[in-house]
Amino acid sequence: MKLLIIGGAAGGATAAARARRISESAEITMIERGPYISYANCGLAYYIAQEIQKRSKLLLQTPEGFDSRYGVKVLVETEALQIDRGGRRVRIKGPGGESWMPYDSLILALGGTPVVPQVPGVDAPHVFKLWNVPDADRIQAFLEEKKPGTAVIIGAGFIGIEMAEAFVRRGIDTTVVELLPQVMSTMDPELGGLVAARLRRHGVKVITGIGMKAVHPAAAEVELADGRHLPAAIVLLSVGVKPELALARDAGLSIGAAGALVVDKHLRTSDPHIWAAGDMIEVVHKVTGRSTRVPLAGPANRQGRIAASNAMGMEVPYGGAAGSNVVKVFDATVASTGLSENAARAAGFDVGASIVVKDHHAGYYPGAKELVLKLVYDRKSARLLGAQAFGEEGVEKRIDAAAVALQGKLTLHDLAEMDLAYSPPYSSANDPLNLAAFVGQNDLSGFSPLVTVEELRRLLAADETARPEILDVRNRNEYEQGHLRGGRNIPVDELRFRLEEVPRGKPIVVHCRSGFRSHLALRILRDNGWTDVRNITGGFVAIEALGGFNIQQS
Repeated sequence: MKLLIIGGAAGGATAAARARRISESAEITMIERGPYISYANCGLAYYIAQEIQKRSKLLLQTPEGFDSRYGVKVLVETEALQIDRGGRRVRIKGPGGESWMPYDSLILALGGTPVVPQVPGVDAPHVFKLWNVPDADRIQAFLEEKKPGTAVIIGAGFIGIEMAEAFVRRGIDTTVVELLPQVMSTMDPELGGLVAARLRRHGVKVITGIGMKAVHPAAAEVELADGRHLPAAIVLLSVGVKPELALARDAGLSIGAAGALVVDKHLRTSDPHIWAAGDMIEVVHKVTGRSTRVPLAGPANRQGRIAASNAMGMEVPYGGAAGSNVVKVFDATVASTGLSENAARAAGFDVGASIVVKDHHAGYYPGAKELVLKLVYDRKSARLLGAQAFGEEGVEKRIDAAAVALQGKLTLHDLAEMDLAYSPPYSSANDPLNLAAFVGQNDLSGFSPLVTVEELRRLLAADETARPEILDVRNRNEYEQGHLRGGRNIPVDELRFRLEEVPRGKPIVVHCRSGFRSHLALRILRDNGWTDVRNITGGFVAIEALGGFNIQQS
């Protein structure tokens, strides 16, 4: 049995190790175009930030070590040029020249390639991308030799956010530029707004909704599409990743509508002797059931394991991915799983969303940190569709629990009853995940209907006759520090005694800072005859995070 694996990073290295565990007699060869295999590409930004001190920590295995432990022949700095499917062989080019390598089973794990904007100046020596160890080495050498004082990062996804922190830690004045209206565009705007605010708190300038026009090396500037010029002694491009498909396409393998390699449930391509894993393939999304791209390290590793199992004769299905992710933002964390509200709506669901703003553990126990947690659900079935969270503590554990709920196709009702571990240093008797489910249940039942801040923005932009009355039930000093223009302030503890001030016959939208006091206010109004009342989920926290509202101070 000859197994050939093309690609030595996450998917390929995992596949090679798994194949050896299945068979001691198989002849396994892994080829890698670059000089390194099995490296920690997710740790590169933290190495540049000097949080990871030793470069060697990034190199999880060497070719010699991999051969010694697994008996896998590893050929680095060797490129696959052509797949001869009929002859079951691959033409390769390495230090010794070109040759043909035969296979019985072939696994493609070539990953992806960073997208480079086609604008003038991107080939300048101070313009970088960060995708592999040599990229990190080049950036590190430039920082140490040139000591740049200003940086512009183009793109505000995972790598862009991580590198913003890295540059700030290196004492560099940093600006992040994102073409889309928000940072972290895979999440909803409220979460993107929280991330942007945290970046700004740590000195990062954030510009959204505008693209890059050119890099001007002589002036050490980046020119934006609106004509602005930003100082940029170093530029990092982080605008996305495209699958590495040239080899597969030239071999006639099927490419799907999502723009990546088509595989079946066993990760087999359109050729019965070729499997694939990692960023180059389309996978089934666990929530929508549709084919999509999920270029993340976790799925790539699991796909490599499953592809190897099937290439070695087993029958192991791959159930798809939910896109679970987590990113460090200085002293905060942002994470998500499944569908955002906007993605769920685009997928055709009847979408509801609930937000809670709670301490990550019991508030009376020292060290409680505020956590913002958003659940996205299907209004028809109450099924959970996705979750997003932001805070300084406890973020990833709620998202991990939500990912398990997605795997089990659980509903809000299941989450409301979920028995989560409780002790004051770790959570509250009702965990934020339980509470977010309670809020969603109240929305679905009509007990406490919700309105999201995006909906609110549309409502406030409507004709005056259709515009709702805004009732702000925070206390007076909160209101004076900042409130929606035209909002009526009646603190919740006074509402029962001031009901005559609330207009009847008009839609009422009520809010507090987080959503709890406004829930109490809504129930007071409903029980006193007001019928068209909704609660702004996430309250003023979500309003400020989304932005775009007319905020006044008294």
